[in-house]
Amino acid sequence: MDVYGDGGVVRELEEEVARIVGKEKALFLPTGIMTQQTTLRVLTDRRGNPRVAFHSLGHLRTHEENAFALLHGLEEVLANGGSDEAPVSLASLRALPLPIGALLLELPQRDIGGYLPTWTQLTAQVAWARSNDVAVHLDGARLWEAAPYYAASAQKSIADICALFDTVYVSFYKGLGGISGSCVAGPADIIDEVSLWRTRHGGRPYMLWPYAASALSVLSRSSDMPAYYRRARALAKKLRDVEGLDVLPQDVRSPLMHLRFSATAAQMDRRVRRIIREQGVMTLRGSTSEGTKLQRYEFQVGRASMEFSLDEMVSLFGQLAGQE
Repeated sequence: MDVYGDGGVVRELEEEVARIVGKEKALFLPTGIMTQQTTLRVLTDRRGNPRVAFHSLGHLRTHEENAFALLHGLEEVLANGGSDEAPVSLASLRALPLPIGALLLELPQRDIGGYLPTWTQLTAQVAWARSNDVAVHLDGARLWEAAPYYAASAQKSIADICALFDTVYVSFYKGLGGISGSCVAGPADIIDEVSLWRTRHGGRPYMLWPYAASALSVLSRSSDMPAYYRRARALAKKLRDVEGLDVLPQDVRSPLMHLRFSATAAQMDRRVRRIIREQGVMTLRGSTSEGTKLQRYEFQVGRASMEFSLDEMVSLFGQLAGQE
């Protein structure tokens, strides 16, 4: 057991994460929201510049009630141009007004379908930041899901990816299935300063060990990600032939994708419920309407979906698309 986050399995987890991502030191925090805000506060304070560039659909902007600005006085700079669907690119970064304190890159970009830049594109974006004295932070909540693409396309490891960044945030519950919690890793002096902000945020309860023990126990599941990645790419290829269904992005590079159905919300609800009732399978939930007859869902290949064959998955999604 730890005492206020010090020692025990918490320290064991921190040391293991630092080793995996190739950084000097790591720190466990109970939530990713706390992790990213405190890390960006430290990075921008050190440059005396509160301006942070990130995607317009980044987690800071869409899921945190504007806390980065209200709690820390950070200022947003939208790094992807004028369209939410457009990814961050070297061209969009070059168009930004300087100076900027920090650049946050999310790998993969969840809210545009799990998009990942190529290794060449990623390194060019980081090089732009370095040439303009901009700190670079990785929102790696789903870093485990991003790793297989870079291993397959560029022969790069997780440590190689993380070496591009000053600081790296990883989550333990999203793709891995832990209870909760996250780590940030980087140079020891930066992590020590983040630790002060963890205390200021109330993120240092008397014991954190249950969350850390859960996180440590699921880290090995990252070895399943290459199989999820291969299944996702094979599935996306077959689903492109299903009428009434679009797969986003065009080139699926992670186990995460978006599926857009030509149907009303009521039609999709009936189809989902019918499959649950007749086949005992929960397929999709949480749609976003993009018009009266266009519904978009997030879908991630994981342990549960791997229990089905590829043909079974295609059949289920065909039924959801109205192919009886």
